[in-house]
Amino acid sequence: SKSFLFVVFITIKFSVKYNYFMKHKYLDRIKSLEGPPKKINIFSEQEIKMIIELYDLLPERTYNKKQNVRKKAWEQNYNKELDKIYVSKLKEVLGDYKMDNLKSKSGEDLYGLFHESFEPLPIHVDSGFTPDEIIYKQVVTPLSSVGDTIFFKKRWYGRSTSFTIDSEELKFKPKADQNDRSNKHLGDKEFDKEIHKKYLSHIDINNLRGMEIEFIYEWKVGESLIVDRTHIHCASSRIDHKKLGLTTFTKK
Repeated sequence: SKSFLFVVFITIKFSVKYNYFMKHKYLDRIKSLEGPPKKINIFSEQEIKMIIELYDLLPERTYNKKQNVRKKAWEQNYNKELDKIYVSKLKEVLGDYKMDNLKSKSGEDLYGLFHESFEPLPIHVDSGFTPDEIIYKQVVTPLSSVGDTIFFKKRWYGRSTSFTIDSEELKFKPKADQNDRSNKHLGDKEFDKEIHKKYLSHIDINNLRGMEIEFIYEWKVGESLIVDRTHIHCASSRIDHKKLGLTTFTKK
């Protein structure tokens, strides 16, 4: 009947809208796990070398020409010894956690995502795609030495999102594993012009209105950075041809 079809249409429309403006179900738990960014040294020089060698072996997963970034996923069993080392070293600093990366074709956990970036990545947040997950920490391990990651004071508790003032970009409707687009990060205060010139010249300063920097992580091979997944962040404009890094997303 027409009334039944109307109810179905409204239900589908509401579901799509709800998904697009998703809020995490366990916000109190997520917030209780948050803390300041933390630099750590957990991998030896030899282990970093093994991780770089693994990157060379892995098949390319994505080459995003728009962002000029090549991505490879850490698939298990290419180096079983390194698989065990990586998981156990993360447990030393994170305690109990679960991987929250994509799955392999065979359904196994991927241990992280390698980014080989030829241009700085824009403002975004890696807060996940599922409302009933308790997102935890992301671990960034630099595999090249030139570059920075800029973390802003503002947090985001919706889906993983890329932040933009571009009206065409804001019309984008993401698939299940793609970032939303939003301009809800904006505020009233003008962004610091000197900081913009030094670190963020690749970003329209109007797209930084109301934003304040909490932490600038200067990449150093041999270190890793642990940071909450609710942190809005981006790369700095400082890049030497390309940057290579490994990011692992976790949940509770």
